[in-house]
Amino acid sequence: MKRHDLIMAGCILLFFLPFFLSSTLYDGYKSFNDAHGMIMAFVKFALLSTLGEVIGLRISTGSYHQKGFGVLPRAIVWGLLGLGINLAFIVFSTGVPRFLAYMGGLEAPALMSESLCWAKVGVAFAISVTMNSIFAPVFMTFHKVTDAHILATGGTLSGLFTPIPMGQILQNLNWKVQWGFVFKKMIPLFWFPAHTITFLLPPDARVIFAALLGVVLGISLAIAARK
Repeated sequence: MKRHDLIMAGCILLFFLPFFLSSTLYDGYKSFNDAHGMIMAFVKFALLSTLGEVIGLRISTGSYHQKGFGVLPRAIVWGLLGLGINLAFIVFSTGVPRFLAYMGGLEAPALMSESLCWAKVGVAFAISVTMNSIFAPVFMTFHKVTDAHILATGGTLSGLFTPIPMGQILQNLNWKVQWGFVFKKMIPLFWFPAHTITFLLPPDARVIFAALLGVVLGISLAIAARK
């Protein structure tokens, strides 16, 4: 581990440590999160998922910073994507159990508020599979588009808000990696079980766990983009 790795680790520790040491600060965070869930979704994904991409950059290039990488534009995009992720969590965690009840699994919605059992695991797995099969491919592809746009515009904040040439970027995407690695491997092998765990947690714990998964997602997508 090099000196700049120690500095980065120290900065991360100093940022999060007060929330563990001060119950007042942590209670304030929980209260604000409960009252303003979408705002906090933006903030958490803007910070944590961008951190994941920065760590991914370090892994793949040996540096935490690279000209044209565009940390601030990426943070804005991740914040906006975080709003979509939070929306997807609410929609699928509510809608899938109701669909299971519609199909004859009448106890499915009630199971999600009961203690842990295999039936609840099954419902959580169904939520995860449905969300990651419908929402995740669109989300990940759109992220690749914005990532390419940021790089093409030099990583500048003004460039982020220029029109995105969707057709051109989609045509030039590395679909071999997107399909063969991201869709075929990452989604079923990692995200299906990871989000099964997420939906087994209480709603307030899901937010924290989802934010941690955002770091993993940022790292994995950054590495996949540079394979």
